[in-house]
Amino acid sequence: MKRCIIWFRKDLRITDHPGIAHAISNGYEILPLFLWDEGEHRWQEGAASRWWLHHALKDLDQQIQQRGGKLVVSGFDRGEGAGCFSEWLVELMREYGADAIYWGRRYEPEIIERDKFLKTRLLDLGFEVKSFNTHLLMEPHTIKNKSGTHFKVFTPFWKHSLTQKVALLTEISEDAWEGVTWSEVDMGCDVDALRLLPELDWDRGFYKHWRPGRAAGLERLAEMVHGKAKVYQGTRDTPSVDGTSQLSAYLQWGQISAREVYHAFGGVYNDEVEKGYLRQLFWREFSYHLLFHAPHSPEKPLRPEYDTFPWERNEEYLDAWRRGMTGFPIVDAGMRQLWETGWMHNRVRMIVGSLLVKHLLQDWREGASWFWDTLVDADLANNTMGWQWIGGCGADASPYFRIFNPIIQGEKFDSDGSYVRRYCPELKDVPNKYLHQPWEMPALELAAAGVTLGKTYPHPIISHVDGRAKALDAYATFKLNL
Repeated sequence: MKRCIIWFRKDLRITDHPGIAHAISNGYEILPLFLWDEGEHRWQEGAASRWWLHHALKDLDQQIQQRGGKLVVSGFDRGEGAGCFSEWLVELMREYGADAIYWGRRYEPEIIERDKFLKTRLLDLGFEVKSFNTHLLMEPHTIKNKSGTHFKVFTPFWKHSLTQKVALLTEISEDAWEGVTWSEVDMGCDVDALRLLPELDWDRGFYKHWRPGRAAGLERLAEMVHGKAKVYQGTRDTPSVDGTSQLSAYLQWGQISAREVYHAFGGVYNDEVEKGYLRQLFWREFSYHLLFHAPHSPEKPLRPEYDTFPWERNEEYLDAWRRGMTGFPIVDAGMRQLWETGWMHNRVRMIVGSLLVKHLLQDWREGASWFWDTLVDADLANNTMGWQWIGGCGADASPYFRIFNPIIQGEKFDSDGSYVRRYCPELKDVPNKYLHQPWEMPALELAAAGVTLGKTYPHPIISHVDGRAKALDAYATFKLNL
């Protein structure tokens, strides 16, 4: 019997997996393999994403074991002089006695180039090689505007995508599963040996917030389908309310496929769901569309003139922002939520990003880099798209002169203060009237609330008025120099 390696990457599931289905239909013995290549590209997964990956791999192994197999895990350490990755993979295939290898496509620029080389190298050696779309609704290169080029604005992309047919789920019957022969190889290592978990226990809060297995993701999806998606438009902007799906990390590692999410709404698909929750799924598609067609975007602004924007790097500002000590409660609550849970509410992501890029004039790439390391759902396409949007330099971006007022944003989206009090407990006794601007509170009332500005809670790192003026001045200087 011929043996096929299923190389798991951003598709850590055995359901709706076209590679597995194709191998089964061709009668292959299957060897399920995950390869961890430390430093495989510039945007290697950050610490929080690695935490999630550890648990996702454990969960994938359990799924495979329930079907009679076992996940093989192997790591490539570039520091050990093991040669290039392609030759390492060739050697693995020979050692495993593999005739074929199937993998799900990835869309990071460096990975695309590496995969092209790998495919050519393996084909030249006589191996069968196939890649599949396991991560998106549609391939980025298949969506084109009327001019035959890629879209640069979301709304026309979305409207066009709605006219396209999304592929059905790849089904594998129980009879087919029962006929699967799994490879038994005494090679590889345990997931723990990859050392994806942190040595210090900064992740302890993650365990209270997350169950990073497929079953938990399916429960979240069911909640959306059976009610939450219908009120999503009214709850999505309130950070103290569990109004979003929080499926992003499951999608990021492919524990649930984008197609599964899309088709789950088949029976409840209506205008409200389409314009609300499903629109966000297409925003993810748009992010990948841009990443594919503008591979420089994680490092360079999509609007090249922003290469000359007068950012003012300031380590004190960056440190205060990262630690949630800016003196703006809604911002600090968001940054502390990120550190405690590895996730931040989407509305708050925009607020904290605006303060960093506008009021403090810090480069959007500084924010993107911090999010990349601290988010469990860090996704190169989405992260890049979000920060370029905030910085005013991306496709369909918010204009740079649109500057969020963190006080008004807090009062509007956390009107009862539940969110701020949850993550900034030193402000728990501050009345709602002053909660989002405690510096306006009379001294006696501050004392009664147990707050000493500059000690128990910081003064604002910059006033909103001054920060807004600073941002607009920088923008005016930038425009003059174009």
